[in-house]
Amino acid sequence: MGKIITTLLGLMTLLLGSGIWIGIGLIGTGVGLLELFRPQMPALKLIAQQAWNTVVSPELLALPLFILMAEILFRTRISEALFTGLSPWLRRVPGRLSHLTVMGCTLFASVCGSSAATTATVGRITAKELIGRGYNRDLVTGSLAGAGTLGFLIPPSTIMIIYGVMAEESILRLFIAGILPGFLLAAAYMGYLGIRAWLNPSLVGTPPPPTTLWEKLVALKDLGPLLLLIIGVIGSMYGGIASPTEAAAVGVLAAMGIGFMQRTLDLKGVLVAARQAAESCAMIGLIMIGAMFLSTVIGYLGVPRFIASEIQSWGMPPFMLIVVLLVFYVILGMVMEGLGIIVMTLPITLPLAMAAGYDKVWFGIFIVIVVEMAQITPPVGFNLTVIQRLTGDSMGRITRAAMPFFFIMSAFVLLIAWFPGIVSLVPGMMGGR
Repeated sequence: MGKIITTLLGLMTLLLGSGIWIGIGLIGTGVGLLELFRPQMPALKLIAQQAWNTVVSPELLALPLFILMAEILFRTRISEALFTGLSPWLRRVPGRLSHLTVMGCTLFASVCGSSAATTATVGRITAKELIGRGYNRDLVTGSLAGAGTLGFLIPPSTIMIIYGVMAEESILRLFIAGILPGFLLAAAYMGYLGIRAWLNPSLVGTPPPPTTLWEKLVALKDLGPLLLLIIGVIGSMYGGIASPTEAAAVGVLAAMGIGFMQRTLDLKGVLVAARQAAESCAMIGLIMIGAMFLSTVIGYLGVPRFIASEIQSWGMPPFMLIVVLLVFYVILGMVMEGLGIIVMTLPITLPLAMAAGYDKVWFGIFIVIVVEMAQITPPVGFNLTVIQRLTGDSMGRITRAAMPFFFIMSAFVLLIAWFPGIVSLVPGMMGGR
């Protein structure tokens, strides 16, 4: 077994390190293992079978629709509406408008399953406006890096859809489980910003003029389209009216309606958004086919079973296992992007977590959060790259600004490991649909 694992790691390092597409690298690793250790197995037939099983999965149909919805919303004035609709309500709270990034990302994440799209859409207005109003630059970019990752945790989430398909778990149940952790993590971010501003008021500039209750209520009209979209997409799923796929289809139509009403979207823009969504889905699909194929191969070779039994023989307490997995995923996040991390490690780490007493839904939320952490872990962290394009700051400065939020996420992972009921509370209240 040691020879198989060494070969697996060697092939994967060689192929992925060469710069080829992740999906091709995973397929190549699987083919190499079969040729070396199970030459009697028909590799091409197995690849075709896994490709078909992956592509025709009905649960996966929601993925391209949510990606398309995010692409369309990126071309609307949603970011401006978030700023004008929320800012009157935040002028007198500790931290003032610094909370705009967190609240804006939280709301936008409720209709967008992409962390990068959430960061780019909210950040293109809030970053410039807050820095221009005298807010500390590092506080703004750091909060945007941390809050942008909520696009993966607060449903709908593309990562949850992929995890649900691979783990054979209900996507709607995963969505429901992400509600409370998502809003608690957002509250933790806002608490940190409020404490920083209370300790050092100069970080948030000069106090803006107060607003009346009427002005605050009028400002909410700017949030109307987004709130209706959230109710339509999320409410229809949680109310049992629509499946995730049906809700995503409604969301696409509603997003197009918002863009047409705002006069920021035309037929050409829809076609461009569709092309971008198709490219993203093709990339994700190839990675999933490669991952499912490699998972099947290493399953035949007995690798997950061997590793699980070895780790279980250490007698490690469940909480310590999660600590070890957290460190493991943080290290992987330094050299790989989030989707690759999930598809490569899930066949091994999921059985470990289940053997330790954690269920698939809990582990899904855990892995989503550690993928969020990978989004702000240098040098690969994609959210950091998005913010660099928005602000022009150096990668080192953005990374330092994001570190407090990285540590908040780390502490939050340990919190839900110690109190797993945080994840299961809402699904339990809603009957576990």
